[in-house]
This record gives sequence, C-alpha cells and structure tokens, in this order.
Amino acid sequence: MRTNHLTLVLALAAAFAAGPMVTPVLAQPATQSVVQPKEGWYRALVDFDFVRANVDIPPKKGVMVVDSRPAARQFDPGHIPGALNIPDTQFEKLAHRLPADKSTLLIFYCGGYDCMLSHNSAFKAEKLGYSNIRVYAAGMPDWSASGAQVSVSAAHIQKLVDDKAAYALIDARPRRLAEKGMIPTAVNIPDTEFDKLAGQLPTDKATPLVFYCGGLECVLSDNSAAKARKLGYTHVLTYPEGYPEWAELKGMGGAVAGAATPSTGSAVQLVPGKEKGSATVESFVQVWRSSPASVLLVDVRDAREFARGTIQGAVSLPINELEKQVATLPNDRPVVFLCGTGARSGEAYDMVKLLRNDVQAWFLDADAKFNGDGSYSLTQK
Repeated sequence: MRTNHLTLVLALAAAFAAGPMVTPVLAQPATQSVVQPKEGWYRALVDFDFVRANVDIPPKKGVMVVDSRPAARQFDPGHIPGALNIPDTQFEKLAHRLPADKSTLLIFYCGGYDCMLSHNSAFKAEKLGYSNIRVYAAGMPDWSASGAQVSVSAAHIQKLVDDKAAYALIDARPRRLAEKGMIPTAVNIPDTEFDKLAGQLPTDKATPLVFYCGGLECVLSDNSAAKARKLGYTHVLTYPEGYPEWAELKGMGGAVAGAATPSTGSAVQLVPGKEKGSATVESFVQVWRSSPASVLLVDVRDAREFARGTIQGAVSLPINELEKQVATLPNDRPVVFLCGTGARSGEAYDMVKLLRNDVQAWFLDADAKFNGDGSYSLTQK
C-alpha cells in the first residue's frame, strides 16, 4: 500500500515538474460540439452566438449575412434580420449583390444540418476571391429555436394582404410619416407611444404581429417588437427594410455625401425642405461645412446607434429623453435634429415646437448612412 502511495506521489511530482497539464480545447463553436461535420461541408463553421453577435439593425459594417434558401417558400416567410437572399441555385446570376470588398465577413446559412445550400454557396464565394467566409450550419431552425428575432420580406407581407390572413401589421414610425403613406392594412402605433396605444394590438397573443418602420437604419420596429414580446405576444416578426423598400417597389432616389470633418468659412443659411420644419440636405451640408458652430446638430437616435457612428460634431439626445431635456436646448442658433431616416428627427421637431416654440428647430428629412470616422451620406426624401 505504502509503495503504491509513494509511486503515485512521485508520479505527480514528476508531472508538476514537467509543467502544468494542458487540456486540449476544440476550436469548434458550441453548436458543432455534438455534430460531426459532413462530407462536403465548408470548413469554417460558426454557431448561434457568433451569428447573433454579428446581426443587428442597423446592420453591422463589414458583415453580410446571406440566406442561401429559396425565396418564396423559405426566405420570405422567415429569415435572419438584414439577411440578403441569394438562393444557391441562382448564385451565379445574383453574385453581383455580394459586397465589392472581398474581405467582408460573409456568413452563409440555410435550413439546418441537412441543408447543403449554404456550404455550396460558401465554396462558390471563395472561388470569387472572398477571404472571410463562415457557414452557420445549424441555420434557420437553430436561429428560430433560440428565440432570436425573425424577419419577413415585402413579398410575404403582400401575400398576407392578398390572402386576407389573420395578422396585424404595425407601422412604428411617427404619425407625421405614417400619415403620408403606410403599407396596406397597417395600423400606426408610433414606438414612442407604444405603451399608450398597445391596446390597439390584437387580444389574441398568438396573432402574428409584423412591425416595420423607416428601413434598415431605423430601430423603431425592433424596439416595438421587443415591447410586444414582453406583453406576451408569441409570434412577433419584423420587416426591417420597411416602408422605404415598400415604396421603392414603386419608385425614388438622390444622395449627398458629407466629409468627415466640417470646415470653417462664411456663413450660409438653412433652406426649408418639402416637409414643414425640414431643411434641405444640400443647404444643411453647406452650413455644416462652412459654419458648423452656427448650428447645434442633435442626433436623436439611441445612444447605441450614436456610438456606432454619427456626423462628427453632433451631440446625442435620444428621442425618448428629449422631453425631459428640452429646456437645455439653446434659442440663439438653429437646432437641427438628425436620425437615420427622418422619422425620429421629424418627431423631435414636432415635440420641440409644441413644448418650446422659442427654439429655432429644424430637422433633416433624409435617409442617413454613418461611418465610424464621422463621414456620412444623406439622401433627400
């Protein structure tokens, strides 16, 4: 007994002397830890957590999520928010929709472990020179089962309308925008008034709810969808491309780019746009470039959106905090409200004119794209 004990002690001592014991860790994502890669699978696999970290509204820069499934039967009625649909059977015809930057992170997915479409498309993308490709092998079944937000397409909404299906379509934009046009059958429940107007939602919590707002840069529909889930609704969907895409399926356009750092110079003036209280994009860009100190630019998007990119020199004041902070706005120079689509900025203008008419309030009725370096692009509505 003593001999065996002594042998064990000596063995342990030798092990410690040789250095700490290292347990090998598989580099595979958690989803794949119990799944053996199949023949023909793409080699770089990722799990739900990886995909979730790279999916957002507005979409993360440098990332494209690609749904390789057929459109009508699979992509249209349910897909990962912001995903681009390039069915594998049409890859060659639609490959031009992939980003020009070949280093963009491309995440392909399809219908789960038995689906080869995403793997096939990943190999095709690699042949085109893309160098940062991943496949979410668990795909849409895993995404849905994990309780993540699911989105639908314009084609699916049209089908719901045509079929007179049981559903509720909610426009989460401010009233001033909804009054100019909504998707057929939609009801307007502005996100900022959700709690007050939630009674307009169906009493049956299993009714499919589809929320939309002002496009991929607009978070209002996502915000409202989260509130609906907290109320117990079990089938909550979003249409992230929203009213701009719906309207574009019938016309529109014109962008103005901005420099990262506004320059100084002679003062120019804001010019009224089509909407009451709005300033034209062209006049704003001229003012911002020539005399940025002559105006206060207020970004009314959420703090998280602001942190990801805004116009350099803008200050953050989320729309949900504006009423409490309205007294801090100056009245000795124009205050220009900005957001991603013109929805919240227009609502901010309306709110300020109601609460403090002495403020020289304006808003930009434009679609905005922001880069992390402060550069931007504004498209006049």
